[in-house]
Amino acid sequence: MSTQSIEDAYTLPVYPKRDIVIVRGKGAKLYDEQGREYIDCAANVGVSNIGHGNPRVAQAIHDQYLELGNCYSMFYNPIRARLAEKLIGLAPYELKKVFFCNSGTEANEAAIKFARATTGKKEIIAAMRGFHGKTMGALAVTWGSEYQKPFAPMMAGVKHVPFNNLDKLKNAVGEETAAIVLEPVQGEGGVRPGNKEYFEGVRQVCDKTGVLLIMDEVQTGFARTGTLFACEQFVAPDMLCLAKSIAGGLPMGAVLCTDRISVPLKSHTSTFGGNPTACAAALASLEIIIQEELIDKAKTLGEYFINQLYGIESDKIREVRGLGLMLAIELKEKAGPFVQRLMSEGVIVLLAGATVIRLLPPLVISREEIDFVVSKIRAVLER
Repeated sequence: MSTQSIEDAYTLPVYPKRDIVIVRGKGAKLYDEQGREYIDCAANVGVSNIGHGNPRVAQAIHDQYLELGNCYSMFYNPIRARLAEKLIGLAPYELKKVFFCNSGTEANEAAIKFARATTGKKEIIAAMRGFHGKTMGALAVTWGSEYQKPFAPMMAGVKHVPFNNLDKLKNAVGEETAAIVLEPVQGEGGVRPGNKEYFEGVRQVCDKTGVLLIMDEVQTGFARTGTLFACEQFVAPDMLCLAKSIAGGLPMGAVLCTDRISVPLKSHTSTFGGNPTACAAALASLEIIIQEELIDKAKTLGEYFINQLYGIESDKIREVRGLGLMLAIELKEKAGPFVQRLMSEGVIVLLAGATVIRLLPPLVISREEIDFVVSKIRAVLER
């Protein structure tokens, strides 16, 4: 049986599959089982910021697993301690504590619970088009009936308001509001950057009312937008949710918190959260980001990439937008067929809604690889 037929036979059909079997990756390139090469502009939906097959991360995983692969957080562990210290040392603003988990949805789930525990209030305000995960709490603050309908009813006490609309948000805040959860750049919602003035207004609302601000940087974190954390370009959060690229490709998540956050003992824990193997991978990944100057690279190559996209002359394009190496081309028609055509031309991209082509390349992508991608996008859109 082929790989496709085995997966189809034995796994639940919850993913929209593409007719391709990926077997290997190196840097910003992927290879299928026939050996065909692709430029990766999906990065496992933002996981592979440092690229595929990094030997330093592989060595860190190997060494730590042989030393001690898992260690539940009731015990102290030196690798976990080093990572906690490193993250807090790199974190902006007054973020002083960290909670480790295993994914982005878990990070957002934890932040919602921490907000309720800290404030004693129950209501959460989120943005239309926002995406925060698919566990029940995170799903409730995620926008979209296509995600929520099969699992209704949702967690009570959630309001959705338009993104970048401060007046609507102000009107939604009430006496029972515990937190506001926002992405600095909406990823699944179409790669829509927030306005700095909007976030400054949100911060003022939170300071005035005692509401907590949760910034979801699951997709924007770790240099993706041209700063280590996108919130550095906006405002200070009370909690910062991280995952995807934190551990060089291994499953990991984290919530960074200010001293204001207070959670009762044993009220929220995770068996695998902060396991030494993932922590070792995260330390190696952070060292690579800093030492190889991937923050500056994301900024400069992001500017180059978006300027090249602006130069594509096609009446199919409605708008090009993005921040750093988080980019989108919004079309005037369905984007799915163009995503498929690009794959046949050796470029892997993502959708972000029905009409948006999303580009999340590894931050190690070269200018020559960007030029190849742009040439293929131009070809399929101008055809």
